[in-house]
Amino acid sequence: MFFYELREGDNDIFSEVIVVSESEWEPDEFFELVQSIRRRIQDTFAHDTLIEAIAVELEREHGFIYVSDDAIVASVNVSTDDAENFLARTEVELADAEEDDDDDDDEDEDEDVDFKAVIVEFDPSSRLN
Repeated sequence: MFFYELREGDNDIFSEVIVVSESEWEPDEFFELVQSIRRRIQDTFAHDTLIEAIAVELEREHGFIYVSDDAIVASVNVSTDDAENFLARTEVELADAEEDDDDDDDEDEDEDVDFKAVIVEFDPSSRLN
């Protein structure tokens, strides 16, 4: 098995996905394959991110396996502190819970969320001294 990473973003904040292939691709060949897919779908993709859309196309057209959150069977939080070790809920479990709780809109939507992300636009040249 050969693992390939697709990254999107800059050096500070980025997203990544992993795709797996039974065949080894030279890095330059894989880059050219990804670029050809990107050029074809970049204006029409229907996924949350461009890299997810490319991963789906790699899976559909070239036999890669897209290791998405939907494929995760179990998630375990690991810590040196025993109290912080637990079986975490997966994205699929959270999505299933949301479908079952359609009539509970008054409850806190973030109750089962393990983390949150905040994206901030920051201009370092605007710092106050």
